[in-house]
Amino acid sequence: MQLSATAATTVHADPVRGRREQMATRIAFFIAGFGMAAWAPLVPFAKARAGLDDGVLGLLLLGLGVGSITTMPLAGALTARFGCRRIVVVSTILAGLALPLLASVSAAPLLAAVLFIFGAGIGSLDVAMNIQAIIIERESGRRMMSGFHGLFSLGGIAGAAGVTALLGLGASPLMASLAAVAGMGLALLAACPHLLSRASKSEGPLFALPRGVVLLIGVFCLIVFMTEGAVLDWSAVFLASDRGVDPARAGLGYAAFALMMSLGRLTGDPIVQRFGGTAIIVAGGACAALGLALATLMPLPIAAYLGFALVGAGCSNIVPVLFSAVGRQTVMAETTAVPAITTLGYAGILAGPAAIGFVAQASSLAAALLILAGLLIGVAAGGRLMRI
Repeated sequence: MQLSATAATTVHADPVRGRREQMATRIAFFIAGFGMAAWAPLVPFAKARAGLDDGVLGLLLLGLGVGSITTMPLAGALTARFGCRRIVVVSTILAGLALPLLASVSAAPLLAAVLFIFGAGIGSLDVAMNIQAIIIERESGRRMMSGFHGLFSLGGIAGAAGVTALLGLGASPLMASLAAVAGMGLALLAACPHLLSRASKSEGPLFALPRGVVLLIGVFCLIVFMTEGAVLDWSAVFLASDRGVDPARAGLGYAAFALMMSLGRLTGDPIVQRFGGTAIIVAGGACAALGLALATLMPLPIAAYLGFALVGAGCSNIVPVLFSAVGRQTVMAETTAVPAITTLGYAGILAGPAAIGFVAQASSLAAALLILAGLLIGVAAGGRLMRI
């Protein structure tokens, strides 16, 4: 399936302003990764505080995905109307308000409600920052998407490792979360002046189902996002319950994943340029599947850490390649295509953690992760259908 290669590119008229907007875009991605990853080390504490088993935890984690999916189409519409800057700011504030509550509430219904709010903030931020990234990449006239997404992964490292370090030093989950929110606020202040006050014009409806190549992109995003959501929500639980790792250090599994994803994305633009997007999808899906198999089939903590690192390396450039393709396709306007594929992609975050919890309850957490490995093999095989 060949994407259109005729999408117009425009070099930014003001190079200094263009560089500042590129940096603001990178900071927005960093904030999103930081905020989401700061939640990962807190999951075992929330599970213990509320007295939840794996099945109930998986059900409650639906709140994060529901919040994201519910607000993504609205975020695309609002971004088209009000510009990227306002939506990035409001979304970051919303996620920042929710994070300390996730670290302190103990009643299951309250935890589900706050997860919904947290997901709404992260999901809206995801839409607005990717629309900005597509515009900035097009105006620069060169590949930049892997680098932008690399800052999301760097944020993931900082969020997971930072909160894990604070917990290991004896900080309470609430204090660790407040420190994370302070970091998000400082980053937002730095980015805000140079975020786009505009978005690309949309000639189609603001709400639309994905179709054509956008639908295929969305299905691939669903599986990869499902994998990322599984590592985010279940890696610490898996290391603590199945591999006997201290809960205060179990978040390092996600940190290993995020580190390799960061390295892959920060070096990804020239690699994608050289080998092409199809090769990236095929090789990446196979590598991620291998990593999950290693993490679950080898009964050693070090094998799990290495496996999650391989998952990060494999997944690193698949989503950037797919989002870059959205900027080149002509089936849907990007202000409708981005919410469409992120909504479908985040359906993986909605269905994935919950499904993993149910499978873990019925069988084992390792078996649930192996099912994901099979889906990633499907991405590798299906990637050959695309020529991007």
